[in-house]
Amino acid sequence: MRAESTGRRLALMLTVWLALWLGFAGPALALSLPELMGLLAERRSGEARFTEQREVATLSAPLVSSGTLSFEAPDRFVRRTLQPRAETMAVQGNTLTLTRGGKTRQFTLDAAPEMVAIVEAVRGTLTGNAEALQKHFRAQVSGRPEQWSLLLLPLEARLAHQVREIRLDGQRADLRGVTIEMHDGDRSVMQIEPLSAAKP
Repeated sequence: MRAESTGRRLALMLTVWLALWLGFAGPALALSLPELMGLLAERRSGEARFTEQREVATLSAPLVSSGTLSFEAPDRFVRRTLQPRAETMAVQGNTLTLTRGGKTRQFTLDAAPEMVAIVEAVRGTLTGNAEALQKHFRAQVSGRPEQWSLLLLPLEARLAHQVREIRLDGQRADLRGVTIEMHDGDRSVMQIEPLSAAKP
């Protein structure tokens, strides 16, 4: 009887120890926003291929495009669409340059608050700029360095009226996906495959 009682106590102690270990170890391994931004900021530049599917409520089939992305800290971001038609969008600081059909136009991001927010969602994540993200969004991080998600919820009423949420997924310092959910039901899903990266 004594041996059985001792065995039960040991089992109970082991169960309590395991529960405490899981309770403390789990959160310790979870990723916080400063930790994620620090991880991303280690990479100063990079290139990637992208494939994007846009689901538009008024269309029966999604719009598919593909091309390349590149960025260079602190604030340069370029998206080159190759299919279905050539188009380049380059952002440097507060200036957006759009090239399409042999014509080039320049805009200031301040002229379109919703545009600057979406640009900063991607550019801010790629460069690990938490300040840029938190200026426009409430940021929620989940996962661990090996597989993380960053959910961005718009702060400004004008942006929130159009964009429901933006979710960015990645692995360590690599951004691997961007999903934008609009309030009107439209949706954009971008898959990203890193090509190269440079560290300081």
